[in-house]
Amino acid sequence: MPHQTLRIIDANCNRIGEGLRILEDVARFIINNKPLAQQLRALRHNLVKELSSLGTDLITVRDPYADVGTDSTRIEPQADLAALVAANAKRVEEALRVVEEVAKLPETSGQLDSRTFGTARFALYALEKELLSRLLRRDKVSRLRGLYVIIDAETLGHKDELKVTAQAISGGASAIQLRDKKRSKRELFQLAREISGLCRNSNVLFIINDHLDIALTVECDGLHIGQEDLPVPIVRRELQVEKLIGISTRTAEQAMEAEAQGADYIAAGSVFASPTKPNAEVIGLAQLRKIRQAVALPMVAIGGINPENIREVMATGVDAAAVVSAVIKQENIEQATRILVKEIETAKSHPEP
Repeated sequence: MPHQTLRIIDANCNRIGEGLRILEDVARFIINNKPLAQQLRALRHNLVKELSSLGTDLITVRDPYADVGTDSTRIEPQADLAALVAANAKRVEEALRVVEEVAKLPETSGQLDSRTFGTARFALYALEKELLSRLLRRDKVSRLRGLYVIIDAETLGHKDELKVTAQAISGGASAIQLRDKKRSKRELFQLAREISGLCRNSNVLFIINDHLDIALTVECDGLHIGQEDLPVPIVRRELQVEKLIGISTRTAEQAMEAEAQGADYIAAGSVFASPTKPNAEVIGLAQLRKIRQAVALPMVAIGGINPENIREVMATGVDAAAVVSAVIKQENIEQATRILVKEIETAKSHPEP
């Protein structure tokens, strides 16, 4: 094989190996996803095996000092892990295409199978999507903090959902959940799309309650389900990888089961008697602490939370507090939200001993 052709293959194989190693390590050490890391490793090993037919020829032709392109190969720093993954996946995909095309040349005939590199390129497209989706979900999990406001249609009465959502966001809510059991699916779909836009523009998490079909078709950040809804594994199978799954719990056993089944967060309650759900079982602060100690998942406390008790709720170690009436039934929704957010911040900065 000509010296120059071997240099092209060598340069691109280095890009492939380096890029795949970065992607594999992100899957292994950051996302802790064994199947994804194994797929990336297998991809890398298969390519190494294909290139082994060239023996030491690739190394013997390597001449980095004479390479006229070495001054243009500096890799720009990336803004975050998602950007790092995207940049390295693109780098590998381009290198695979180069080797795939070079392997079709008459001068390389019989030494490399171009189909191996083409197949690897298409496999990487799918792995890149999976890896990026899981990183996006990981980022959403990390943002599940502070005040979680539920826009409940029954509690809201005649107030406008979009205005209420906008006011809650302006007041500092970190997550919005849309809960509506009365509207038609068509109406709910349209409302969810509009609330989604408000949340997305403000970098606020948007969660759909109960309706898997709406969560599938709207640009939201996740779906919240109850104990009587579809099991978490079924929802996970259907829902897009990047979207969160939250589940309501009342006991440590339910919380541990949710964690084992792959939920991204749990909501525990009702902590106190709730004006929104007067028949809900009250678990109290002691049970809330017990649930907190049982699982490592992000945890949202819910039920009867208001400015007078939110500090003691946060003192149990929960990550967020979900409210309905304490925000959406108030005359000044933005101010009511700000008060609760301030109480949460105070509780965090002055934790109980």
